[in-house]
Amino acid sequence: MNWLDTILYIVLPLAGLVVVLLFYRHQCKLRDRAQMMRDAMRHRDFMFRLPTKRMFFGEKALQEALNDMGLEIQKLVAHNEVESWQRLTRVLTHEIMNATAPIQSISQAYLHSPHIKGSPYEEGIQAIHETTLTLSAFVDSYRKLTQLQEPVIKDVNLSAFCQSIAALYPDLKWDISIPSNLIVKADDTLLRQVFINLAKNAIEAEAKAIGMEWKGKLFVSNNGHTIPDEVAQEIFIPFFTTKSTGSGIGLSLSRQILLMQGMTLTLREHPLKGYNVTFIIESER
Repeated sequence: MNWLDTILYIVLPLAGLVVVLLFYRHQCKLRDRAQMMRDAMRHRDFMFRLPTKRMFFGEKALQEALNDMGLEIQKLVAHNEVESWQRLTRVLTHEIMNATAPIQSISQAYLHSPHIKGSPYEEGIQAIHETTLTLSAFVDSYRKLTQLQEPVIKDVNLSAFCQSIAALYPDLKWDISIPSNLIVKADDTLLRQVFINLAKNAIEAEAKAIGMEWKGKLFVSNNGHTIPDEVAQEIFIPFFTTKSTGSGIGLSLSRQILLMQGMTLTLREHPLKGYNVTFIIESER
């Protein structure tokens, strides 16, 4: 056996072993990616996006498709959740109003009766009447979840629009990084309600600064209190709130308003640098 045969006898098996080890390592990475996506789906985190660097072109295309699929699932879930809560709210408000209307009418009639005025029953009937009025007003406030006006879509200069929102809250520090000529299709009246809701939420979370940055989608951030993971899964559910005085419809209403205009509202898992909370407003088109 000459020296060349000796080299080949040693090098070829080593090269084969290296290839096998590299292939095995690559397969382990793919397995770990699959597990990460399973965990994300199990926790209803459809915003996952795994990197595609140093992947073969076929695997890269597959990972990009999975990333996009996660976003599409998130949009479908948002639509279904909004529709479900709309139907539930519609039924509940209808039934509650049907139940309170006769109580309100009868108690009012008794209060005008000369047999009740000045009697020991007047105070109790007055309390019943006032309670039904309060409940009716409470229910009526939630009707807005199912009775939103149809959006009138037109061209909106997003930079100028955001500057007009900032002018409403001069005590906050605003950092708006949006191209001055950027035009979006939206109903500016309804969109204003969304941005006001986001600003109010930030203020209630003791934020001192709000940032708006455009990167193909709009990132709206604030430096208020962080949102715990267990709360982040619930913030878009109507009536859910961690505040003693909150109504719990601001974010759910904002999401519904945007969905009506072909846009989505989501909470970013990792806030942008310098902030504690970041929301994403993105067009579905």
